[in-house]
Amino acid sequence: MGKNYNILYEGRSAELVEKKSRFIAHLKPVETEEEALLFIEEIKKKYWDARHNCYAYIIGENKELQRFSDDGEPSGTAGKPILEVLLGEDINNVVVVVTRYFGGVLLGTGGLVRAYGRTTKLGLEASVIKKRVSGYKLVIHTDYNGIGKIQYIVSTMGIANHNEDYAEDVTVTVLVSEDDCDRFVKQVTEATAARAVIDEPKECYFLE
Repeated sequence: MGKNYNILYEGRSAELVEKKSRFIAHLKPVETEEEALLFIEEIKKKYWDARHNCYAYIIGENKELQRFSDDGEPSGTAGKPILEVLLGEDINNVVVVVTRYFGGVLLGTGGLVRAYGRTTKLGLEASVIKKRVSGYKLVIHTDYNGIGKIQYIVSTMGIANHNEDYAEDVTVTVLVSEDDCDRFVKQVTEATAARAVIDEPKECYFLE
């Protein structure tokens, strides 16, 4: 199965003022390079009067596609620091554009690197980040005597993705990570004395 990684679930904006220069980070989740480029153009049109609209994006389960641009800033002082923050936070499928309104005071290369990196960090802190987890969907059929035991296991294992359907019997659907799957099945089997019936696990991905 695939690997677990963080994704930008909801992108937001953040600002930083450094020596009168105004930096604005804009973040958006993307699945393709086309989506990333469209967002970059959208921000450039919106902030057409800004001195710079620098960006970076990462796309792919294994971060196969990585691009960045300094958009007129000294080489290596804008796009790369944005990208390095994303890599450091292990964020996939994300585009970040940092707009800069020049305040009349030169920041120097070190100051620019820090400002673009810090603004990106503030944008991530303002946004919603979730983990994309590879795991299994388990459907469990139990009687009413067993549901309390299963609920207890779900609670103690900290499984957030689950629901229950009550009819003549109870059907419980849970999403568990690869690491937790065998342990969960074993605990349910032991707790219900094998009376709970568990369908064949199905591979899936989910967010937590």
